[in-house]
Amino acid sequence: MKPTASLDDEPVITPRGALIGALIASVIIGNFIPFGSLALYPFTLMATWVHEMGHGLAAIAVGGSFERLDVFADASGLAHCRYSPGVGAGVVAIAGLLAPPLIGAVTLGFARGPRRARIVLTVLALAMVVSCAGWVRNVAGWIAVPLVACFLAAFARWGSPRERMIAAQFVGLRMAVDTVTRIDYAFTREVVIDGVRRPSDVSLITASWGAVLPIWSLVVAVVSFSLVALGLWAAWRAPRKP
Repeated sequence: MKPTASLDDEPVITPRGALIGALIASVIIGNFIPFGSLALYPFTLMATWVHEMGHGLAAIAVGGSFERLDVFADASGLAHCRYSPGVGAGVVAIAGLLAPPLIGAVTLGFARGPRRARIVLTVLALAMVVSCAGWVRNVAGWIAVPLVACFLAAFARWGSPRERMIAAQFVGLRMAVDTVTRIDYAFTREVVIDGVRRPSDVSLITASWGAVLPIWSLVVAVVSFSLVALGLWAAWRAPRKP
């Protein structure tokens, strides 16, 4: 006797349909809904959170420490880390730059069904909650990070299979969009964060690993765009036939 499949077993929308739905939702919210750009603003801060978490977790991975994370209202951020100079410092710097396109690509490629979408949304929501408890220490972060975490958790818990898939792809797309629109950061030598001028991540990579800044800027840009393209391809490709 063949068991009856539930809605969670079989998607009611194809992965391509979910990606198209997420793209349409992003365009409509950003361009045709009053205050739509304000509605997308927390997801810009989410990308900043992903960037800074990349720095912090990389610092732990190279034997250092991750003390706190600040997300500022202008969408800049700062991970307060301690680590030894040298090769590890370059790892910490490049990890932040590549974290948003990597997380975006994984989200786009993995969330191709309702169960997978629920896993992605739940993991991201839990990670944001844990980061708030462990590292986020400023007001903008305390507002934006829990707000997005609640959005993700709500879709994971109460969303229909279709809604979960579109929501997961929406998050992946926002990471991809942030990577593309802020790629100029990879070509800067200095940046102002919370009113303080600091070396950019690419400057730190150059100081740690050698060569010249334009080379590392190009490497970061190529890898970032490649990850975004890979994620979009993985989300768009046709499901395998049984």
